[in-house]
Amino acid sequence: MSELGNKLKEARLAKELSLDDLQVATKIQKRYLIGIEEGNYSLMPGPFYVRAFIKQYAEAVGLEPEELFEQYKSEIPSTINEDIPEKLSRVQSRKNLNNNGSKVFDILPKILIAVFLIAAAAVAYYFVAKKGDGNEALDPANKSGSEQVNLEESEGFAKDDGKALEEEPAKNNEETGVNDKTQEETPETKQEISVVESSGKNTTYEVKNADKFELKVVSTGETWVNILNGKGTSFFQGTLKKGGIESQTLDFSKETEAKIIVGNSSQTEIYVNDEKVEFAIDPAKSVRQDITIRYLPSIE
Repeated sequence: MSELGNKLKEARLAKELSLDDLQVATKIQKRYLIGIEEGNYSLMPGPFYVRAFIKQYAEAVGLEPEELFEQYKSEIPSTINEDIPEKLSRVQSRKNLNNNGSKVFDILPKILIAVFLIAAAAVAYYFVAKKGDGNEALDPANKSGSEQVNLEESEGFAKDDGKALEEEPAKNNEETGVNDKTQEETPETKQEISVVESSGKNTTYEVKNADKFELKVVSTGETWVNILNGKGTSFFQGTLKKGGIESQTLDFSKETEAKIIVGNSSQTEIYVNDEKVEFAIDPAKSVRQDITIRYLPSIE
């Protein structure tokens, strides 16, 4: 047992905590806690977890982590003792779409048709009123003949009116350059997120039917993450925790692939375009998970 591990164990026993109690408090698996007490860091899921796990252990038993790191730095391998950068880079971008022009063309034909119908109703009312005045002036002998003539005129107007209604939308479409097909709304295609491959701690997803690729990683407690593109360039690497930096939102729309190395999957959530990605591997079985998300943009 190392001096650091012995000091941590003594502090745990002084607080009358078992390893099971400490596992519940820190969310660190029992075997990793045993590895810390024994100084056997090879049990850890990766080098960068040692410092984070020791810090959580120390805080849980009432010790100051930074003092321990300084006092026992000789016990912690140099590759593990290196500070994790709080923040390497941040990418922020937003896409704005402006559809005002198309909306005007959609509404214009409807306005023209409404105006035409109002005008047609006014003309019809004029003919009906005129018919009534003529009937009053006629004597009884000529009423039937006058009514027949007026009826024929009204039928003729109705036919012309119907023909004009059919021709007017076509005319309006020619003038505005909008045809019937463009007025029909294209149904939205919902994005699909599917698991392509899952093995060990590695899972690959594909995102289809999406016009953007916005990635968001959120911590519900404390976790270490590394977010890279398909070429291995890191866009963010550091610890996300409540009360500090809780999340990272990155626009990967110009990338074909994103990779997220998750240190504590039980306290990490991943979203693509605000849709939550469910872990294909149970976080209880694998604390560390390597997630690859391939972006297949929709073709318009």
